[in-house]
Amino acid sequence: MSDERTARATLTAVAEPGDAFLNRIIDHCGPEGALEAVRAAQVPEGVSATPKEARRLDAWRIRLIAAEPDQDMAVCARFRGRFVCPGDPEWPTTLDDLGTGRPYALWLLGPLDLRYTCLRSVAVVGSRAASPYGLRAAADFASGLADAGWTVISGGALGIDAAAHRGSLAADGTTVAVLANGVDVPYPASNEGLFAEMARRSLLVSESPPGTHPHRLRFLVRNRVIAALSRGTVIVEAEARSGALNTAGWAAKLGRVVMAVPGPITSRSSVGCHRLLREEGTTLVTRPEEIVEAVGLIGDDLAPPPDTPVLPRDRLEPVTRCVLEAFPARGAAGPAQLAVKAGVDLNTVNAKLGLLAAAGFIERTAAGWRLTKSAKSPTGPTPPPKQ
Repeated sequence: MSDERTARATLTAVAEPGDAFLNRIIDHCGPEGALEAVRAAQVPEGVSATPKEARRLDAWRIRLIAAEPDQDMAVCARFRGRFVCPGDPEWPTTLDDLGTGRPYALWLLGPLDLRYTCLRSVAVVGSRAASPYGLRAAADFASGLADAGWTVISGGALGIDAAAHRGSLAADGTTVAVLANGVDVPYPASNEGLFAEMARRSLLVSESPPGTHPHRLRFLVRNRVIAALSRGTVIVEAEARSGALNTAGWAAKLGRVVMAVPGPITSRSSVGCHRLLREEGTTLVTRPEEIVEAVGLIGDDLAPPPDTPVLPRDRLEPVTRCVLEAFPARGAAGPAQLAVKAGVDLNTVNAKLGLLAAAGFIERTAAGWRLTKSAKSPTGPTPPPKQ
């Protein structure tokens, strides 16, 4: 492994992911120069730093004692993972949109190419304490996106994240989990089977070396990577203080499409979604096709109109339907009255009355013709063949 890659691997072990101060040092003097600055606990000449930032070098220098990049690479190789740096063919250039917040490098596990997989991708995130409604929506969205050839990106957490990953896998799609821990650490433990399946068929991604366990800050920090990798982010369910809203905030900052799914107005799990929908720039989505329309190519990925129920009267040919529409909602009418209201001649009305009666739309009474009860119902009777 080159000195530059070794330096980047070391930096992933000593610094918090995406620290803007460290990235400024890397931009100024390269990964090896940044590692030397950490060893000396000295801010390189030409790099501005606040006193608080300068103190981070002391903390990183202490952590450097325990850093073992060669061992991390050996462990990664044993479970067939890999280490990807900026400039590598597999590095997604969309991560560079993060500027000084971009990852120093990424640890990957799975057979897919990260850059290629994320070219057509959507992030689907939401609450860990998801409702059955949210879990169903996330799984259905992910399955529909997979069928349309889109990759689903999420955070591997309980609730909405796991439902999105599983929905994509169930449709034989591709899905990427951006983790707050090492790719070899199953967290949460209840998702161990899911992670094993993703490592076999899709992709696990982390900014942290193998063996790293998560802590609260890393969950929020990894959200920027989820937002940057994808063309847009869908929030399925989110409470008022949900980490999913943090992902939506990153997506908005990066110029990505922000989408939200409405929920019951009485549901705490949808408070965050409804707040987003009240803000300018958030797109309401209810179907996978609407998500694809929002993030896809203009003119090529338009969502088809939603299916509407076809009523029996919709299948009638125009003149027959016109005569049927001329009937009063209550009471009866004679052929002459119907002819005037429908705007057709009397012979035509008499011919259509027989057809409508045979199909069960109307019936004859002493006072004339009237609608049957079934004709007034939502489903209606079976229509006659077109004449």
